Amino acid sequence: MPATRLKNGLPRLGRFEWLMGLYGENFLRLTRMFQPQALAEGRYVSHVPGGLELQVDVLAQHPYTVELRLSYRMLDAATGQPDPSAYVRLYRDARQAEVTHCYVGRHWQDVLGLRPSVQAMVSHRLRMNSFFNKWLDYLEGQGHGPHTLSDTGETPADKKSAACA
Repeated sequence: MPATRLKNGLPRLGRFEWLMGLYGENFLRLTRMFQPQALAEGRYVSHVPGGLELQVDVLAQHPYTVELRLSYRMLDAATGQPDPSAYVRLYRDARQAEVTHCYVGRHWQDVLGLRPSVQAMVSHRLRMNSFFNKWLDYLEGQGHGPHTLSDTGETPADKKSAACA
């Protein structure tokens, strides 16, 4: 089936194509800002004048992926974990960065149920990754970048794998 076209002649993107494009843009923003593929596993903090401290946890380095958590240095009263958080899987070879979940203990199954429709799953992924894209844009505008990042020497308290999402 041929793609539908907009009035300007450009193809109209479906939700899945839009999501894949978002993953690519998130990869570019994230790697430009923090170069996580070059960081060792551990906890890093980014400081900018007048801004909240951003915590970047490199949870795991694999041959083709990097698992991260980005959060402000605030803790959820109920869980004691950083919140808000975005768990990200960065695919080095595909040049994609996917937010897998945004809250400790809440995975897609908790939000959508055990048998969500494909449309519901894609919509959920679009919302999480659109938020992340806007957050990265905001953080970059605040001045966060490789020059503001410092190693704390700490190991993330919960070496929770983003792969389980």
